[in-house]
Amino acid sequence: MSWKLDETVQTSAGRVAAGRTGSGPALVLAHGWPWSSFSWHRIIPALAGQYRVHWYDMPGYGRSAKGVEQRTSLDVQGEVFAEMLAHWALEQPIVVAHDMGGATTLRAHLLHGCDFERYVLMNVVAMRPWGSEFFDHVGRHVEAFLGLPPHIHKAVVSAYISGALVNDIDSADFDKLIEPWLSEEGRASFYRQFAQADERYTAEIEPAFAEIRCPVKIIWGEEDPWIPLERGKALHALIPQASFETLPAVGHLPHLEAPQLVLRRLNAFLSREGDGL
Repeated sequence: MSWKLDETVQTSAGRVAAGRTGSGPALVLAHGWPWSSFSWHRIIPALAGQYRVHWYDMPGYGRSAKGVEQRTSLDVQGEVFAEMLAHWALEQPIVVAHDMGGATTLRAHLLHGCDFERYVLMNVVAMRPWGSEFFDHVGRHVEAFLGLPPHIHKAVVSAYISGALVNDIDSADFDKLIEPWLSEEGRASFYRQFAQADERYTAEIEPAFAEIRCPVKIIWGEEDPWIPLERGKALHALIPQASFETLPAVGHLPHLEAPQLVLRRLNAFLSREGDGL
C-alpha cells in the first residue's frame, strides 16, 4: 500500500502523523471530517506516478494527537495546513481537498498566504449553512454521547459514516474509516469535533472566494447525502473563475466510491496548461 504514515511532525496543535510518496510536482491531499488521510489511499498510487504526493491526518483525527484540551476547529486546521506546507518546504503545491479539507485549505490560502499551483475542491465544506440536525444535536449534548458504551458508540460512528455513502465500498476500507474513533481517546475526539464546529470560520472567508489566486476545479458527487449538489453550485457561483463538474451516481466520498472516475477528472484538470489565472 502506497499510503502510510511514517512521518511525525510537531505543530502548534500537537503531533501530526504524515506521509509522502512518488516523484514530480508537489501535490497535497487534504481530508475532512470524520475521515483521515486513509480516505485517499485508493488514488495515491496512481497520483504518485506523476506527482510527489503529500498527506497527513489533521490534529484530532486518524493517527494524529487527540488531546483532551486540544483545539481542532477550522481556524486551527487552516494554520496547521500552512505549517505542514512550510515543514515540507512546499511553496506552490497542487492541492486537492475534500469535505472540511476545503475550508481548511481555503483559510490557508486566503488568510495565511499559502499559494497553490492548482486547486481541486471536492464535495467540500466551504460556506454556510453546513452541518445536519444530528450534527447540531451532538454538538449541544457532547457529554451525553461521551457516556455511550463502546459497542453503541461504534454503532453510532458506523451509522454516521454509512450516511455519507450511496455506493458500497470495500468492507476493509469501511473498517479503517471507523477505526481511529473506537479507542478511548478516539471516542472523545470524535465528539469534540461536533462541539468545536463553528460556521464563523467559513463565514469570514466566503467574501474572499473570488480572490483565489490559482486555477480551481470544483468536483461534486451528484448524490451527496451530506452536502447536496446545490451547495456545490452555490460555491461555484462564488468562485466565478472555477470550472465545475459533477460525478453521476456518486455520494460524499468520491475517492472511495468511484476512485477511477475521480482520477480521470483530476488528470484532465491537472494536465492542462495555461488555463485559469
